[in-house]
Formats: sequence, structure tokens, C-alpha cells
Amino acid sequence: MNLHGWIDAYMSHLHVERALTKNTLDAYGHDLARLAGTVGDVDPARIDSAAIARLLVDNIATGFGARSSARQLSALRGFFRFLVRERAIEGDPTSLVDRPQLGRRLPRVLSFEEMQRLLAAPDATKDRGARDAAMFHLMYASGLRVTELVSLRVDDLDLARGVVMPLGKGGKRRLVPVGEVALSMLTHYIKNVRPRALKKPTSALFVSPSCGRFSRQGFWRLLKRYATAAGIRTPISPHKLRHSFATHLVRGGADLRAVQAMLGHADLGTTEIYTHVARDQVRAAHAKAHPRA
Repeated sequence: MNLHGWIDAYMSHLHVERALTKNTLDAYGHDLARLAGTVGDVDPARIDSAAIARLLVDNIATGFGARSSARQLSALRGFFRFLVRERAIEGDPTSLVDRPQLGRRLPRVLSFEEMQRLLAAPDATKDRGARDAAMFHLMYASGLRVTELVSLRVDDLDLARGVVMPLGKGGKRRLVPVGEVALSMLTHYIKNVRPRALKKPTSALFVSPSCGRFSRQGFWRLLKRYATAAGIRTPISPHKLRHSFATHLVRGGADLRAVQAMLGHADLGTTEIYTHVARDQVRAAHAKAHPRA
């Protein structure tokens, strides 16, 4: 079996056995297609470390940054390790290729004051405003990914216990506390607003104007509109709410392991970046306010 056949087998493995999301599968497929476009539909045993290095060098000419190349190399390593396990090749050619050097890029977050303005932007006295306020409060209170938020079912929220159970990466569920303010918003939405919005049965927690689930893009547009109305000039995205949730927790003294569990990070190192963000914000505040700074 040549390269294209092995790529198809690996993609099936990722989809069936590892249950990766569509977006992640698309990214893997794109990276492996770039490999096939460079070396052709050859026997994988003929691909050596020099071919992998050429692909990464070609990335520079096509405008790939170091971070994109590092992600691509990670995808290729997973593929070749799969081939080694399947005994299609004897050794992993990516093992001799160095990972591109990355500068530490800290996530940009909203300030607490900006976050307060955003949460107050929806008019909660109206049905749509109450729904939007419930979504924003839940996302900020629990640090959900946008895909997790729009995929929530009514049964994924336990009002009595005050927890939400999002379906995260790899099909794994986790328990995340909601908090009293967000819980109050959600209770009002579920009991008083959502029943009026339903025109057909659905398990979706948050109902779009078409009575279906919100799309990721639909939530993004909603967020941008409210951010503009709230006078927030910082570039906004759904993931920035997740970054803000984690950074504000760390700044408040939350245990890093607890933040890791709430975010659903497999590696504590991924969570540790928020300690750097919090420290940088403290330094900036000191430099701005202290007379001897």
C-alpha cells in the first residue's frame, strides 16, 4: 500500500479509535496532503528525514510560520509512529527532524472591567438578550470552548448541583462548576425563555433563531456585535473568553491543577501559560501605577 492508502487508513484510525473532532481531522488531513504533494504517492518506506526537512523548508516559501510548521511536524510524527506500529516502516523519519523554534506567545485576554461590560451588554429583560447573557455568563464562568458551548444539551447542565458537563476533545466529558450568577441566568433562560423559543423539539440547550443549535460562526458574530456595543476595542473571539476565565482564576489565586481540570487540559504545561499572563498583567499594572516604577 502506498502513501495515499496509508493516509486514508490513518485518518480512519483517528476518526474511529481516537474520536477526534472534525476540525482536528481536517487539520491532520491538510498536513498529510501537503506531505503527499511534496513526495508523491510513494511507498512510505522511501520517505526519509531529508524529505521531511524539505517540506518544512518549503513552508517558509509558502508563508507558513514556525507555529504552523511545528503543528504540521507533530501531525507527521503521529502518522509515522502509526506506520511503525503497523509495521509498514522500520523507523520514524521525523525523529531526526528538529522542531521549529517557537517564541512564547502569551494569549491576550480581556481585563476584568472589559469582561464586566461585555456580560452586561445583552438586554436580559428581552428573550434574546436573556439567552445571550446566559451564554456569555456560562462561557466566562466555566471556561468552555465555543464548540463545547454550542453543543450543550439541556441534560448536560445540572442546575441542582451547579455544574455543567461539556463534551471536550477526544469525546471526554468533564464536570465544571458554573457559579451562582451564571446559574441564575441559566435558570431564568431555561424556565422562562427557552420554552417560548421552541417551535420544534430539540435537545440543544441554546436555541438559535432557526430553532436549531447555534453554529460556532453564529456565536462569533453575536459576540463581536455585543463587544462593539460595549465599547471593547480589544480584538475579540470566543476563545478569548476562555483565556480570560483561566487568567482571572489564576490571578485570584486558584490552584493550577484545578484550573487544568476545569479547562480539560491533558497536560499541566498547557495550563501554566496563564501564570505567565497573570504575572505580566501584574507587572504592567505596577509599571503604570507605581511612582518609582
